[in-house]
Amino acid sequence: MPPAPPGHSWESLMGRALERARLAAAAGEIPVGAVIAAPDGTVLAEAGNAPVGLHDPTAHAEILALRQAGRGLGNYRLGGCVLVVTLEPCAMCAAACIHARLAGVVYGAADSQAGAVISRAEYFDAQSANHSLWHMGGVRAAECAELLRDFFAARREE
Repeated sequence: MPPAPPGHSWESLMGRALERARLAAAAGEIPVGAVIAAPDGTVLAEAGNAPVGLHDPTAHAEILALRQAGRGLGNYRLGGCVLVVTLEPCAMCAAACIHARLAGVVYGAADSQAGAVISRAEYFDAQSANHSLWHMGGVRAAECAELLRDFFAARREE
Protein backbone atom coordinates (compact mmCIF):
# COMPACT_ATOMS: atom_id res chain seq x y z
CA MET A 1 0.00 0.00 0.00
CA PRO A 2 1.48 3.37 -0.96
CA PRO A 3 1.89 5.86 1.86
CA ALA A 4 -0.77 8.53 2.31
CA PRO A 5 0.15 12.11 1.39
CA PRO A 6 2.06 14.01 4.10
CA GLY A 7 -0.10 15.09 7.03
CA HIS A 8 -2.86 12.57 6.27
CA SER A 9 -3.80 8.95 6.62
CA TRP A 10 -5.98 7.12 4.13
CA GLU A 11 -8.60 6.87 6.88
CA SER A 12 -8.61 10.63 7.53
CA LEU A 13 -8.91 11.45 3.84
CA MET A 14 -11.77 8.93 3.55
CA GLY A 15 -13.38 10.70 6.50
CA ARG A 16 -13.40 13.91 4.49
CA ALA A 17 -14.90 12.05 1.53
CA LEU A 18 -17.56 10.59 3.85
CA GLU A 19 -18.47 14.10 5.00
CA ARG A 20 -19.08 15.05 1.36
CA ALA A 21 -21.11 11.88 0.84
CA ARG A 22 -23.33 12.75 3.81
CA LEU A 23 -23.90 16.24 2.42
CA ALA A 24 -24.86 14.70 -0.93
CA ALA A 25 -27.35 12.40 0.81
CA ALA A 26 -28.88 15.35 2.65
CA ALA A 27 -29.42 16.97 -0.77
CA GLY A 28 -31.16 13.86 -2.08
CA GLU A 29 -28.17 12.58 -4.05
CA ILE A 30 -26.68 9.11 -3.85
CA PRO A 31 -24.13 9.44 -1.02
CA VAL A 32 -20.76 9.32 -2.72
CA GLY A 33 -17.97 11.71 -1.77
CA ALA A 34 -14.51 12.32 -3.19
CA VAL A 35 -11.32 14.11 -2.20
CA ILE A 36 -8.19 14.76 -4.26
CA ALA A 37 -4.86 15.24 -2.50
CA ALA A 38 -1.67 16.55 -4.07
CA PRO A 39 1.70 14.84 -3.48
CA ASP A 40 2.57 17.46 -0.84
CA GLY A 41 -0.63 16.67 1.11
CA THR A 42 -2.62 19.71 0.00
CA VAL A 43 -6.29 18.84 -0.45
CA LEU A 44 -7.08 20.22 -3.89
CA ALA A 45 -10.73 19.25 -4.15
CA GLU A 46 -13.69 17.86 -2.24
CA ALA A 47 -17.03 17.00 -3.83
CA GLY A 48 -20.17 14.95 -3.42
CA ASN A 49 -22.48 13.44 -6.01
CA ALA A 50 -24.72 16.04 -7.68
CA PRO A 51 -26.29 14.69 -10.90
CA VAL A 52 -29.83 15.38 -9.68
CA GLY A 53 -29.16 18.89 -8.41
CA LEU A 54 -27.04 19.90 -11.37
CA HIS A 55 -29.20 18.11 -13.96
CA ASP A 56 -25.99 16.53 -15.20
CA PRO A 57 -25.49 12.78 -15.60
CA THR A 58 -21.72 13.27 -15.39
CA ALA A 59 -21.81 15.08 -12.03
CA HIS A 60 -20.44 12.16 -10.05
CA ALA A 61 -18.34 13.08 -7.02
CA GLU A 62 -15.15 11.94 -8.76
CA ILE A 63 -15.79 14.02 -11.88
CA LEU A 64 -16.63 17.13 -9.87
CA ALA A 65 -13.48 16.69 -7.78
CA LEU A 66 -11.33 16.18 -10.90
CA ARG A 67 -12.76 19.35 -12.43
CA GLN A 68 -12.15 21.34 -9.24
CA ALA A 69 -8.57 20.07 -8.87
CA GLY A 70 -7.82 20.76 -12.54
CA ARG A 71 -9.08 24.33 -12.23
CA GLY A 72 -7.06 24.82 -9.05
CA LEU A 73 -3.86 23.57 -10.66
CA GLY A 74 -4.55 25.15 -14.03
CA ASN A 75 -3.99 21.80 -15.71
CA TYR A 76 -6.14 18.80 -16.62
CA ARG A 77 -3.25 16.50 -15.79
CA LEU A 78 -3.12 15.75 -12.10
CA GLY A 79 0.14 13.80 -11.99
CA GLY A 80 1.10 12.64 -8.53
CA CYS A 81 -2.35 13.34 -7.12
CA VAL A 82 -4.55 10.74 -5.45
CA LEU A 83 -8.33 10.44 -5.55
CA VAL A 84 -10.01 9.14 -2.40
CA VAL A 85 -13.66 8.16 -2.97
CA THR A 86 -16.26 6.39 -0.87
CA LEU A 87 -17.43 4.02 -3.63
CA GLU A 88 -15.49 2.10 -6.28
CA PRO A 89 -15.51 4.28 -9.42
CA CYS A 90 -17.77 3.47 -12.35
CA ALA A 91 -16.49 3.17 -15.93
CA MET A 92 -16.93 6.89 -16.66
CA CYS A 93 -15.06 7.94 -13.53
CA ALA A 94 -12.33 5.31 -13.93
CA ALA A 95 -11.67 6.50 -17.49
CA ALA A 96 -11.56 10.12 -16.29
CA CYS A 97 -8.99 9.16 -13.63
CA ILE A 98 -6.80 7.60 -16.30
CA HIS A 99 -7.10 10.67 -18.55
CA ALA A 100 -6.26 12.95 -15.60
CA ARG A 101 -3.05 10.94 -15.08
CA LEU A 102 -3.73 10.43 -11.37
CA ALA A 103 -1.08 8.54 -9.43
CA GLY A 104 -3.65 6.43 -7.64
CA VAL A 105 -7.20 5.86 -6.45
CA VAL A 106 -8.29 4.82 -2.96
CA TYR A 107 -11.91 3.77 -2.49
CA GLY A 108 -14.07 2.57 0.35
CA ALA A 109 -16.89 0.23 -0.66
CA ALA A 110 -16.78 -2.01 -3.71
CA ASP A 111 -19.60 -1.55 -6.22
CA SER A 112 -20.83 -4.95 -7.41
CA GLN A 113 -23.21 -3.36 -9.92
CA ALA A 114 -21.09 -0.74 -11.65
CA GLY A 115 -17.56 -0.84 -10.22
CA ALA A 116 -14.90 -0.53 -12.90
CA VAL A 117 -11.79 -1.09 -10.77
CA ILE A 118 -12.24 -4.72 -9.67
CA SER A 119 -15.95 -5.56 -9.45
CA ARG A 120 -17.40 -5.43 -12.99
CA ALA A 121 -14.35 -4.37 -14.99
CA GLU A 122 -10.68 -3.65 -14.38
CA TYR A 123 -10.09 -0.34 -16.14
CA PHE A 124 -6.96 0.59 -14.22
CA ASP A 125 -5.28 -2.72 -14.98
CA ALA A 126 -6.34 -2.94 -18.64
CA GLN A 127 -3.48 -3.27 -21.11
CA SER A 128 -5.29 -0.81 -23.39
CA ALA A 129 -5.09 2.02 -20.82
CA ASN A 130 -2.68 4.75 -21.86
CA HIS A 131 -1.70 5.46 -18.23
CA SER A 132 -1.35 3.14 -15.28
CA LEU A 133 -2.23 4.05 -11.72
CA TRP A 134 -2.28 2.12 -8.51
CA HIS A 135 -5.53 1.43 -6.67
CA MET A 136 -6.56 0.28 -3.24
CA GLY A 137 -10.03 -0.54 -1.96
CA GLY A 138 -11.54 -1.24 1.42
CA VAL A 139 -10.59 1.91 3.35
CA ARG A 140 -13.43 2.43 5.86
CA ALA A 141 -15.44 0.13 3.59
CA ALA A 142 -18.05 -0.84 6.19
CA GLU A 143 -18.84 2.81 6.94
CA CYS A 144 -19.03 3.70 3.26
CA ALA A 145 -21.29 0.74 2.47
CA GLU A 146 -23.54 1.44 5.47
CA LEU A 147 -24.11 5.00 4.30
CA LEU A 148 -25.25 3.72 0.91
CA ARG A 149 -27.43 0.96 2.43
CA ASP A 150 -29.14 3.40 4.79
CA PHE A 151 -29.76 5.88 1.97
CA PHE A 152 -31.41 3.30 -0.29
CA ALA A 153 -33.38 1.73 2.58
CA ALA A 154 -34.84 5.14 3.41
CA ARG A 155 -35.77 5.70 -0.23
CA ARG A 156 -37.57 2.35 -0.39
CA GLU A 157 -39.63 3.39 2.65
CA GLU A 158 -40.80 6.60 0.97
